Amino acid sequence: MGKKGRDKKIPAVLRKSKLIPSHPQKYELQIDLSVLDHLGINLYSNVPAVMTEMVANAWDADATEVNITVDTNADIITVTDNGIGMTAEEINKKFLTVGYRRREEASAGGRSPSGRPVMGRKGVGKLAPFSIADQVEVFSVKDGEKSGLRMTIDGIRQAQSNKTDKKYHPEVLDGSTETPERGTKIVLRKLKNERVKRANLRSRLARRFSIIGTDQFAVTIDEKEVTSRDRGDLEKLQYIWTIGGWEKPDWCTPTREFTLQDRLDGWEDGWAIRGWIGTSHKPKDLASVAGNLNGIVVIARGRLFQENILAEFNDGRHYTKYLTGQIEADFLDEGPNDIATSDRQRLIEDDPRYVQLNAYLQKVLGILEAGWSKNRAIDDPKKVQIQYPQVQEWIQAMPDAAHRKHAEKLVGAVERMEIEGKDKEELLKHAIFGFERMRLRGLTEELVHAIEMGDAEMVKLFMDQDDLEATVYRDIVKGRLNSIQLLKNAVSRNDKEKVLQKILFDRLWLLDPSWERATGTEEIEKQFKSIFPPESSDGDDESKDHSKGRFDITYRTIPGKHVIVELKRAKRQVSLLELAEQGNKYVDELKRLLVKHGEAEDPEKIDVEVIFVLGDRVSEQYSNPDRYKFQMNSISPGSRICTYDELTTNALNSYSEYLARTKRLGELAKLVDSIGAAS
Repeated sequence: MGKKGRDKKIPAVLRKSKLIPSHPQKYELQIDLSVLDHLGINLYSNVPAVMTEMVANAWDADATEVNITVDTNADIITVTDNGIGMTAEEINKKFLTVGYRRREEASAGGRSPSGRPVMGRKGVGKLAPFSIADQVEVFSVKDGEKSGLRMTIDGIRQAQSNKTDKKYHPEVLDGSTETPERGTKIVLRKLKNERVKRANLRSRLARRFSIIGTDQFAVTIDEKEVTSRDRGDLEKLQYIWTIGGWEKPDWCTPTREFTLQDRLDGWEDGWAIRGWIGTSHKPKDLASVAGNLNGIVVIARGRLFQENILAEFNDGRHYTKYLTGQIEADFLDEGPNDIATSDRQRLIEDDPRYVQLNAYLQKVLGILEAGWSKNRAIDDPKKVQIQYPQVQEWIQAMPDAAHRKHAEKLVGAVERMEIEGKDKEELLKHAIFGFERMRLRGLTEELVHAIEMGDAEMVKLFMDQDDLEATVYRDIVKGRLNSIQLLKNAVSRNDKEKVLQKILFDRLWLLDPSWERATGTEEIEKQFKSIFPPESSDGDDESKDHSKGRFDITYRTIPGKHVIVELKRAKRQVSLLELAEQGNKYVDELKRLLVKHGEAEDPEKIDVEVIFVLGDRVSEQYSNPDRYKFQMNSISPGSRICTYDELTTNALNSYSEYLARTKRLGELAKLVDSIGAAS
């Protein structure tokens, strides 16, 4: 249509001037300031949420394209669509009327002129731009009529201060060169920069719409189209469960694919779910510039209805850390009752539709978890064994099927840790030696339990296994058996603490096998001993002679933990209260010294354990075990009393088994050392 033909459709009054100064009150917004603050300025906290409302409005206007440009240097965001546009009358009736319900005037079933299901419902989304901008300009064209206006927060507040007429009349910009050739253009100026985060806009929009990137609807940000790939999670999936015929894109290549039912028995006709739920290989795979992608979004009528329904379940089980997904449940947005909150980020929880959605998710997530656990137990160990054939050789050499199964769980857990390269190889080596130690001691069940509690627990379990191969050789085992007998003889003779100290502190593995290579900080230990000098014993003069350097208290450091050990003469009688008082003093002073010397920053995070070695148990261990546990825990978690007899008995039981069961372990060290070595 030529210019002359277009002008015939434009009222004469609109052709006179671009700004129409003779009609300064052409547009009118009626809104109370409290409504503006609640539903506009403070309702939305970020750009993606605001853009969601603007993109949804473009969809409802039958647009096929939406172009977003973000220029933070110029302090401008522009959103342009090619929809049906608005006349001045429609701007007043629809855009400037807060609470205008588009669906009530839409065609049957709440649809747009072209038959699309309308997304808008509450009529407050047009206030969203004021959350991130102090000035909003709207330009639209329909049937050849160009309309434009400018609104400002200051102007609205000034109009509200008028006691007689609180109506706000935006500035008229009908003839502006900003007016698009088709559709509507909205320009946001004077941005609130603390809310503008450009980096996450593309990903967040991709997760908020199921219609973006389809043949019906294209959204671009700075001339680059947003697609489902921008979600950031579909490419990270290890497993995917599709629902209701949803088809994954070609570039999404999970290890395994499954399907889930799309409805529950007894649901109303037309109620069904579509979409997908997936699990990543590692939790860190779901970290992105857009934030943590560990969550399941709920979509209705093509747009976000709930940001993360997974958060409503309070399910702390391990598998939830790997979950991501998108489920489409259009029935949530059907009917006269709206169950979305004002910001459309979550749902009203007692609505029957929401209750049914929760019931559905409870059921399918139970199925998903079972499949996830079963297949991870197969796939993750297999991946390690392919990467490191030595690990496969080690597992296959085990004669016991139960041990092979436990070993596979172990290497699978290592595979899922947030480590790569040399660090991963080193942990594999320590894990294998740790497994062998526990297998020889009959503790593989405890190992499996620790693994199932989570990766962090497993790391803690093996971090103090620093030279494990030294414990598996037969000659060392024989030497240790001799040391055990030496301690037994000294105790039976009631030797003084000095003798016991020399035997025990040179053989700390009698207290705990993991202390074989334990080392401390010399300066800290020196100061610690100066604060707690050796106590006198039985009136013996030698015990009072500090110049001889005798002491019965020391401390040792193992990775992640500080251990204080005090020896008492075998026949020395002490009370539980006395030990508790001593232990608390030791812990407080050690923490102070560690902070002073820069070995720690926060004393509350220092892990200390106090061990008293006595000739006999204190009476409360027999008569009142709860009091005993309470007093020991009051010192620090893990603090305890053990007797010399218990040390020798436990050590004998542990190490005697090595003599019969370590024949093949000499070769194990060679095999493990080859992990990561060049072929």
